[in-house]
Order: sequence, then structure tokens, then C-alpha cells
Amino acid sequence: MSTETLAEITQSIREIRETLREDRESLREHRESLREHDKWRAEADRQIIERKAKADREMEDIRRIVKQTSADVGKLGNRIGDIIEHMVGGENIIEQFQALGYDVTEYSRNRIFGKGTGNHGEIDLTLEDGDIAILISVKTKLTTEYVYEHIEQLEKYRRYIDAKNIGDKRRFVGAVAGAVADQNVIDFAQKKGLYVIVQSGIAVEIINSPEGFKAKEW
Repeated sequence: MSTETLAEITQSIREIRETLREDRESLREHRESLREHDKWRAEADRQIIERKAKADREMEDIRRIVKQTSADVGKLGNRIGDIIEHMVGGENIIEQFQALGYDVTEYSRNRIFGKGTGNHGEIDLTLEDGDIAILISVKTKLTTEYVYEHIEQLEKYRRYIDAKNIGDKRRFVGAVAGAVADQNVIDFAQKKGLYVIVQSGIAVEIINSPEGFKAKEW
């Protein structure tokens, strides 16, 4: 075997060994890449689990808030009922209206009228005085929006009575009542011809009307 042939064989062996070394290095890198991928996937799975757990906790918080809100709304309804009870109870708002010249003889709560018609509505408290009925809307906190709403209810009730064509000639006056009422709302309601009733301590009282006040009639 010639020296050149031996040298070529030796060179080929070196190249094969280098190729094998490179292949082993590539395989090592590939295995390392697979390990990194497994770590990444494990981390991604962990984050997904944590996010799901967080979302479950947030959803549970939302359910709790909705449940609490529903309970609060129920309490609010009871609060309005309590205000009405005070109005016709020991501190008797009826007597206060009698002192204003209304011969109130009876009252009714939650009067629903006009079902199935365009004049459908509800009056929280009605005080009867023969020819006059005092229609009262009760809110926890009075606002100008509620004043407008009650005026609309009064107009609907007037149309409802007229549409029945039963010869009901009663006149209707309005009042708004609440546990809380800002002075600007009180002034606004009185300018619209409504009596204003507020809770004061454990009592309820009709706010003194301004000079020249005249209750509007419907």
C-alpha cells in the first residue's frame, strides 16, 4: 500500500470521526433542546393551571358579589317597607296630612293599576280623603329622577281613572317620601307641587312647604 493511499485512508478516518463527533454533539444538543422544551411545556402547563385556578377564584368572587347584591336589594325593599310602616305607624303621617286640612280616613299600600294598558303603574302608598286621594312614592333616597317618575305615575293614574269612565271625580295630589333627600331635590319637588316627606330619626314628617305653596292636582 502506497504512502499516499495510507494517508487518504487516515484522512477519511479522521473525517468520519469528526462527522461522528458532530453527530454526537448534534444529538446532545437535540436532547438538550427536548429537555428545554419539556421544561417549557411543564411551565406552560403550570401557568395554565394557575390561571384556571385564578379564574375559578374570580368567578367564585363574582358569584359571591352577585349573591350579596341580591341580598342587599332585598334588604333595600324591606327598608322601603319599613319607611312606609313608619309613615302610617306610631308617628302617623295621616295625622300630619289631617293637620294640613285633608280628611284622611283610610290608606292602602302597593296599589297596582292599569295592567295590560298603556297606563300601567304602581303607587306605594295611597291616602284616601273622599274627594281627594294623596298618592305617595317612597324611596330610600329621593332624587330629581324619582320626582319625575312619580309625576309620570300620577299622570298615568289620572288617565287610567278617566279611561274607566266610572264617574270617579276624585282629585289626586302627590307626595314623595324618603329616608334621605337633598335640599335641592326637596325644593324641586315642592316647585312641582308635591309634598315632601322625610325620615327624621325614628319619625317621619312632612317638610314645611314654602310660602305660597299649593299642591298640584291631577
